[in-house]
Amino acid sequence: MKDVPGTPPREQLLVGVARLGQALRISNFRNAGPYRLSPLQADILTLLAGDPRPRRLSDLTAMLASTPPTISDAAKALTIKKLVGRHRDPADARAVTLTLTQAGRAEAERLARLPDEFADAMSSLAPEDLAAMLRGMSEMIRSLQDRKAIPVTRMCLTCDYFRPQAHPGTDRPHHCAFVDNAFSDGELRLECPDHQNH
Repeated sequence: MKDVPGTPPREQLLVGVARLGQALRISNFRNAGPYRLSPLQADILTLLAGDPRPRRLSDLTAMLASTPPTISDAAKALTIKKLVGRHRDPADARAVTLTLTQAGRAEAERLARLPDEFADAMSSLAPEDLAAMLRGMSEMIRSLQDRKAIPVTRMCLTCDYFRPQAHPGTDRPHHCAFVDNAFSDGELRLECPDHQNH
């Protein structure tokens, strides 16, 4: 059997991921909301909403693979917009932590809603296709994290509580020791507030 001419499947997948990223960036610019948030400012709000603990600027810099001046500028803008509060870290008075204000939490909730065009596109996927995409995406992200190509995120595959294939031969083969529950590939999380990794 001859190979299909043109770009190989792996490269085609990267083209597809890039196009989805482009569509998401366009959607984020259109969805900047009343505060006219930049994509980085929106990312900071989303990260802070995903974990109630105050976050140091250095944590955000690492999590977002950015630079300290860039994160500091975005944090200042969010403070001016009254979406985050800046506080001295009680453990280190030289460090600054950020927390969401009430307005910041409301804006983060607005940002967390799936844009209509993505909801419509995803609703056309069969559940098994969505599960396969999520599983593949999780594996790719973990592989890139292992190679230090991207920052470590709080996802199932890197969590101490994750037990892969703990229930083989079932619809929900994996197990989360934190919630003591089985789950399927379609329920894998790429971002979890309960993530633990030592």
